[in-house]
Amino acid sequence: MENAQVWIDKTIEFIVEYGPKVLGAVLILLIGSWVIKKIMGVLRKGMSKSKYDESLQRFLLNLISWALKVILVLVVVSTLGVDVTTFAAVIAAAGLAVGLALQGSLSNFAGGVLIMIFKPYRIGDLIEAQGVLGVVKEIEIFTTKMVTPENKLAIVPNGAMANGNIINYTEEGKIRVDTVVGVGYDEDIKKTKEVLMEVLTSNPKVLKDPAPSVNVMELADSSVNFAVRPFCKPEDYWDVYFATYENSKIALDMAGIEIPYPHSVEIHKDA
Repeated sequence: MENAQVWIDKTIEFIVEYGPKVLGAVLILLIGSWVIKKIMGVLRKGMSKSKYDESLQRFLLNLISWALKVILVLVVVSTLGVDVTTFAAVIAAAGLAVGLALQGSLSNFAGGVLIMIFKPYRIGDLIEAQGVLGVVKEIEIFTTKMVTPENKLAIVPNGAMANGNIINYTEEGKIRVDTVVGVGYDEDIKKTKEVLMEVLTSNPKVLKDPAPSVNVMELADSSVNFAVRPFCKPEDYWDVYFATYENSKIALDMAGIEIPYPHSVEIHKDA
């Protein structure tokens, strides 16, 4: 009974001493989280009204959110009676150790900062980088998210993005679509060029400036190959690509121009 009483007394003493601190820390955590949410909402609205670049806006909001959360944690720890100076020293030491272990992450963070400064691409741009072709969906602190033509989400580290080659198909606002159409050697080159050019100029998604072009590209083994090259907006690339091939086949058939294909040869043996 005496041991039980001792434990009860210690429990009461602990609750009396630390209960208010724990309760205060919980309240600060809840209120602080609510305040951070409101602050982020105000910042988001303010940046939207100021017409900040969307990529920069998301990056800064992400960074500010993390900074406010770290400050909140320090305040909560201080409320519990932990010496913040000592705590900060421990965090700094731990941060150094973690930093050495996670050099890749620090490189990705630096890469994210460089992307925000030099803006090689923005949200919504069609780019090709690190072996991935896709539309930029989001630029985060450590990674860039891209949606591929197959509607797959590709997540690429910012360190690699900042230090590697990037092809931005959207930046210039126009992109050339390269297609190849072959016709037989017996067909009239001038007529074929006119038919193929009509296919391009009749497509409303093909730009007039720069003008589309049709030129003989190669004298192949069984066909004369034409480089059929329209320009379009980046978002219309695949529509123009597929339409060019389909409409070229239809137009050439209507004009009586043959597209060569392997012909089977029948061998008849004498009875």
